[in-house]
Amino acid sequence: MPAFPEKPRILSRREVTRSRLFTVEALELRFSNGAERSFERLMGSDQGAVMIVAMPDPEHVLLIREYAAGFDDYVLTLPKGLVDLGEDIVSAANRELMEECGFGAHSIEPLVELSLAPNYMRHRMQVMLATDLYAQRLPGDEPEPLIVETHAIDELPALLARDDFHEARAIAALYIARDRLRDTMGTRPKLW
Repeated sequence: MPAFPEKPRILSRREVTRSRLFTVEALELRFSNGAERSFERLMGSDQGAVMIVAMPDPEHVLLIREYAAGFDDYVLTLPKGLVDLGEDIVSAANRELMEECGFGAHSIEPLVELSLAPNYMRHRMQVMLATDLYAQRLPGDEPEPLIVETHAIDELPALLARDDFHEARAIAALYIARDRLRDTMGTRPKLW
């Protein structure tokens, strides 16, 4: 394995702007070869976030349809949310699942940690696999009720052909979950 270069030295950092959700930070860096550069990064919550692959049965996954302000349109994605202060990732995943889908899970396990645009954002998301679901709704912070849809996990190419399913983290999470289930239980997922 090749040796990694020494990390750049942070010469200065300053807050450029802050909103209710994000802080933009400017960094002045000096690299090990002497080159200096300015970077800006979007700082996220230090508590983290979860995304849930919730399976009501061994062949299907729950997706939600919600308004995405970045696209000014409704998109199909996985349930997700921030980890509250003092909450662990399993509890956060179960709470978000209850708030967004109306289900809790008797079994929740971590699948993978994903990042998004790591050159510009400090944000990590824990992808969780939720099985053995039961009906349970908690009030959430969504401005309108979310539409919950059930899709076959083996039909990911059909989902990718849709115009409303394009969030990279959700796509990666579904492929990882599908492959983990295939590896663990054979070609047809049998979880319970």
